[in-house]
Amino acid sequence: MYKVTPRMANLRRRMEVTIRAHHDLFVAAVVTAAVAVVAVISGSVWLVHDVMTGLPTASELSGVGSMAQATTLYDAKSRPAFTIFQEQRIDAPLSAISPHLVHAIVAIEDQRFYDHGGVDVVRIVAAALNNVRARRAAQGGSTLTQQLARQSFLTTDKTFRRKLKEAVLAWRLERQFTKDQILEMYLNKMYFGDGLYGVEAASLGFFGKHARDLDVPESALLAGLVKSPSTYAPTVSLERAIARRRVVLQTMRDSRAIDRATYDSALRSRPRLADALRPEEGYGQYFKEEVRKQLVQRFGWERVYQGGLKVYTTLDLEMQKAAEREVERALADIEQRQAKRRGNRPAATSDPLQGALIAMDPLDGEVRAMVGGRDFDRSRFNRATQAKRQAGSAFKPFVYATALEQGFTPATLISGLSTPIATVQGQWVPADEHVASDAITMRAALRTSSNRAAVQMLQQVGIPTAVRYAQRLGIGDLPAVPSLALGSGEVTLLSMTSAFSVFANQGMVAPPSLIRRVEDASSGEVLYTASTQKERAISEATAFIMTSMMSDVINAGTGWQARQVGFTLPAAGKTGTTNDYHDVWFVGFTPHLVAGVWIGYDQPRTIIGNGYAGDLAVPLWGRFMAMATRNDAPDRFRMPSTVVPVTICRLSGQLPNDSCRGAVVLNGDGEPTNQSMVYTEYFARGTEPNAFCPLHGGILVNTVATSGDAADATPLPVDRQRNTVTSTADSPPLPPSPESAAEKKRGFWGRIFRR
Repeated sequence: MYKVTPRMANLRRRMEVTIRAHHDLFVAAVVTAAVAVVAVISGSVWLVHDVMTGLPTASELSGVGSMAQATTLYDAKSRPAFTIFQEQRIDAPLSAISPHLVHAIVAIEDQRFYDHGGVDVVRIVAAALNNVRARRAAQGGSTLTQQLARQSFLTTDKTFRRKLKEAVLAWRLERQFTKDQILEMYLNKMYFGDGLYGVEAASLGFFGKHARDLDVPESALLAGLVKSPSTYAPTVSLERAIARRRVVLQTMRDSRAIDRATYDSALRSRPRLADALRPEEGYGQYFKEEVRKQLVQRFGWERVYQGGLKVYTTLDLEMQKAAEREVERALADIEQRQAKRRGNRPAATSDPLQGALIAMDPLDGEVRAMVGGRDFDRSRFNRATQAKRQAGSAFKPFVYATALEQGFTPATLISGLSTPIATVQGQWVPADEHVASDAITMRAALRTSSNRAAVQMLQQVGIPTAVRYAQRLGIGDLPAVPSLALGSGEVTLLSMTSAFSVFANQGMVAPPSLIRRVEDASSGEVLYTASTQKERAISEATAFIMTSMMSDVINAGTGWQARQVGFTLPAAGKTGTTNDYHDVWFVGFTPHLVAGVWIGYDQPRTIIGNGYAGDLAVPLWGRFMAMATRNDAPDRFRMPSTVVPVTICRLSGQLPNDSCRGAVVLNGDGEPTNQSMVYTEYFARGTEPNAFCPLHGGILVNTVATSGDAADATPLPVDRQRNTVTSTADSPPLPPSPESAAEKKRGFWGRIFRR
């Protein structure tokens, strides 16, 4: 027998009081230790039936490493641009994780990780005694393996039953996986705050670097987050994160993971936060959303949000940023003009003016930039892909392309412009403030955007034929009515831009695409590759000749302001303005890029009085294209062998005689002057003229009153060595938009559709 001293009796009484006060905690710790001992020594955990109820099967346990991973969207240069996730996670092998981070995690969370079998009995007992001594749950006893089991299969309920399940699962995990495998799964599984799961996402999200590049202080800070991410995340409280880092560094020093010098240096360092995971999320949200919808439709929600896909998109990030800046600038400029006209009084409605822009590669249909509105956070409705609006005169190129396919030529004289068109509403003569005469060539008609010429040409080629060709170009269903020539059909900006790309792509249709390739992030298996199949919509000759005609629009027609804002490359395009100035369009292209812009209100109303596309949409397009093509060579549109250049008389469209080269014409002051009426036009082989001009023979010609055609621009001259054409014209640019001339009296359809 030993003698109980007063001091020992007092200590015993204090322990009894403490145990009674924390009986449940003490018992839980002891029982957990007992279950762990049984599990380790005898493997008889299967005897605890209640604990085993609901535990994962062996096959489910083998999938513990399968974790929800973010889908990453890459731009056209294969740089990360966006992420789609339920949990922001990027899987990383242990070999791609800094040893400093591994040491920090092991030091602060489980120093005996490589010594125990999943449950650390020594640590559990020590933690229980410490908790009893502190009279609170001051220290936990869970190993890394137990934390992994809890994170993968269990809830966070603080119950005795859950702790026993956790111990059993940890024991089973240790027997199914190596220590390194468990550690790798743990590092990729745990939550680090701010929506970031796994060390790779946390490293990129907090420090802007990969996990393999973390230094000691950065590793210590991340390791400290595991205990309470919502409390210690540096984006929540940098000072609390630093304080927690100090604890981790001290533990690393005590466990000899780092020396004194490294410890002192790490303490003095100040974290430099940077987010390389989500830096560009402020741009391209309409593009991202369109890609997200396509992915979900193809692969399903779960695979997209949890499957860790690698999606290589067609996005040009710099081009996208420029598109958003220019749309914002254009809308702000128009709103300033609106405010000035109403005397700075508040607008009558809160409905904001909207704009949209699509840019794509005409050769393969890859979309480079997409703006669906002025503010994605306020409205996710994509006006580039979802809004259907009347195209106005931007539709006219499809009418003339149909005519070229039927054997007409740019020199074809469209006559009878004053002849009424029969409609169900009665006889109709479209308003046309651009042409006073009764005849005009097709080239001049497109350049001046003559309404009457377009409607007459539609009558000659046939409405069903024009509808069929528009559909072949990808426009979609259209109304078979005479006003179709003036853009009465409703179309999307994406379909219009894609259709114009056919002219730049030698008549071939390349459907628009936003995704190049999709891979499984884990296996690298290619799950989807975009089709490169193209179909012919129109002939090469028609595509080239239409391009030549639309080049006049930019150089000397309604798109002249594109040159005024600094865009200089060879290009072609067409404006469009709808009734009462509700919508303005411009779609244009170079050999390598096609872009379309639209401006208007969601609930159609007048943008601004006399607000033509040439004044509102063209400057936006020109500024964007100047930036988007700033590094492009001034390549010219290549003339196919099926096109022949022929010198003709401007007025008759026939082969010139000597008098055509020195015709006497009246100038703007009504005075006679000698002027050549000869220029070079392009024809599909077999459609070129073979008769001589019957008009000239030394007669006096009033080009304005007689033909309405004197300002017809010379088509693109031929570079015979390269078999290409330039984009110059012999007539000067028009004065500020000819579209702003006083309107003439309009008939029924003229009141419904203008340019």
